[in-house]
Order: sequence, then structure tokens, then C-alpha cells
Amino acid sequence: MRTPSSTARPRGFARIVSPLAACAALLLAACSQEPAAPAAAGAEGVAGAGEVNLYTTREPGLIQPLLDAFTADTGVRVNTVLLKDGLAERLQAEGARSAADVLMTVDTGRLLDVVEAGHAQPVDSEVLEAAIPEYLRGDDGQWFALSLRDRVLYADKDLDLAGFTYERLADPEWKGRICIRSGQHPYNTSLFAAMIAHHGAEAAETWLRGVHANLARRATGGDRDVARDILAGICDIGIANAYYVGRMKNAEPGSEQHQWGEAIQVVRPVFDVAGGGTHVNISGAAVARHAPNRDNAVRLLEYLVSDDAQSLYARANYEVPVRAGVELDPVVASFGEMVVDPLPLTEIAAHRREASQLVDKVGFDR
Repeated sequence: MRTPSSTARPRGFARIVSPLAACAALLLAACSQEPAAPAAAGAEGVAGAGEVNLYTTREPGLIQPLLDAFTADTGVRVNTVLLKDGLAERLQAEGARSAADVLMTVDTGRLLDVVEAGHAQPVDSEVLEAAIPEYLRGDDGQWFALSLRDRVLYADKDLDLAGFTYERLADPEWKGRICIRSGQHPYNTSLFAAMIAHHGAEAAETWLRGVHANLARRATGGDRDVARDILAGICDIGIANAYYVGRMKNAEPGSEQHQWGEAIQVVRPVFDVAGGGTHVNISGAAVARHAPNRDNAVRLLEYLVSDDAQSLYARANYEVPVRAGVELDPVVASFGEMVVDPLPLTEIAAHRREASQLVDKVGFDR
């Protein structure tokens, strides 16, 4: 795999190829109520020297091994608050009283929303700057990418799709042959926003209407359902995140998910523009503006980009690590080289609202 250059900063994402239990439940307090303390916090409060409070939108099972390893390595207890939705609203309601130390999301836009709303603070860390390429972190150190999630093509194994581009999804040859989840899901609005950034709103609308016309079924379900429906013969290709294939192929042999994973091939499309690459989203994190345990928050972020933690990301989550030189999971490595599209994350995020409006305009989910 090609790795990011340490001597030249690309315009945004560069051509890179880098290798990449349970959570405490929390019943969210209404915004008008006093913010609840993290479920795992001790009776003496949340500002103890031996703990850090993590507000996250990530699935608990995906990050718990990393948090357990951090605690084993440092002795710092991690109090986890799972917030599937409403992270920014929660932080706004809590204000300066917030217990949050680290904010972690699985979508570029959601992370930047939190930062732009003033809920993060700058971090100056030589460890983070050495491990994370400059284009994968905020200029002011207010956010950091921790892993990459590429948006790829799932396809019937018998198809020859070398050199496939995202633009080809609108070609009439795929009429009635494409499956995809809701266009309003952040994974897809991010891809559509990148299409707007590359080609402009008018061309992106024409393209999205073409993709909609080619759907084999209504845009619904999840990414793994695309593989399921390819196996069932409902569609031939579909767009989904690559890491789900790692989960499916490593599922219990003979299980439904294992069968879905074995039924497909993975192709990394690129944008049909000069220097275009594969669209990626990120999982990332920031230190909360009012972090009561700021030192431990920075310590956790620094751990998450260590060789050990990035290796855990690669093995447990089937994502691509941001740190160069980390070995990928064998399933992910089998997808071949990844050349990341050179659009800056901030530029993609700037078109998310427009992309969402476009989904409704063309009736993509109907």
C-alpha cells in the first residue's frame, strides 16, 4: 500500500494507502433538565485524576476493546456516554457544566458540526501531529481523524468492474441493478456532497436522478443489506462501506452474514476527475471545550493513534488506520490499493446540506 508523504502536504486528502464489552447505557436527559453524569462515573464526581469522560456516537462494541486497552496501559478509567443522536444538542444543554472530555464521532460532518458550534478546544500535541497527516486534522488542532472508512462498490463476483467510477452508477446499463441504503444516511450524503464538490450542483442532480432510476429496489436498509440482496439476485451492484465486508467475511461460517460477504467482490471506485480517488469518511475525535479531565483527554487521543491502538482499529473494526505502517486486516488488505480522493474534508462537509436537499428534490428515497 502507498503511504502518505511526510514531505508534501496535499490540497486535502492525498493519495494515501495506509494500513488500518459493553458500553454503559445512558438514558439521555431532556435538554431542559440538569445534564446527567456519565453512567460509569463514580460517586465522587467526574473530575478525578484517574478518569476520562467520553461522549461518543460509535457503536459500543467497536471501541470498547480500545478503551479497555487504554485503561490497562494507563490506569485511567474511561466513562463512556453513548449518544447515537443529539451530541451537539447535549453539549449545548450542558454548557460549561458538561462532563465531556473527549468527543468521538463516525462522520466527518458530525465532528465538524460539533467543532464549528464551539464545543471543542485546540490541542497542541507532538504525538498527534507526528501520527496523523496534516490533512487529516484541523488546522488549529480542534479535531483529529482516527481511522478511514472508504465508500466502495459491492458487486456480483462474475462482473468485471476494473476502473469503475462513481459516475458510472448513473449509466443506463445499470437500470434496475443497483441497491443502496437511504440517500439521507450520512454515509451517502457525504458521497453526494463530494459529487457536488467535484461536478457542481446541476451535474450532481442529473447524476443522482440517474442513480435513482437504476435502483433495483427502494433506497432503504443498511449497507450489509446490499450484499444480502446481491446474493438474493435482487441487484448486481451497490454502494456501501468497506469495513462491513470485514465483519461479514469474519462472521460465523455458515451464518447469513458470512454468506452475504462471500457472495460479493469489493471494488474501490474513483471519481472521474483529474487525480480523483475513492471517497472516504472518517471516525474522529476532539477534546471538549470544558473538559474537566483535559490532560487525560489528550492522553486518550494520543493513545488512539499509537501503533497498538491503530492495529486494534485495523483488526477489530476493519477500518483503515490513519497512522502509516500499520498492518491491515487480511480481508481489508485483499481489496487492494486505496487511493483516497483529494477533496478536503471541510469542502465535502460544506455541501452536506445541499446534498440532503438534493436527495429530497429527486425523491431518491421514494
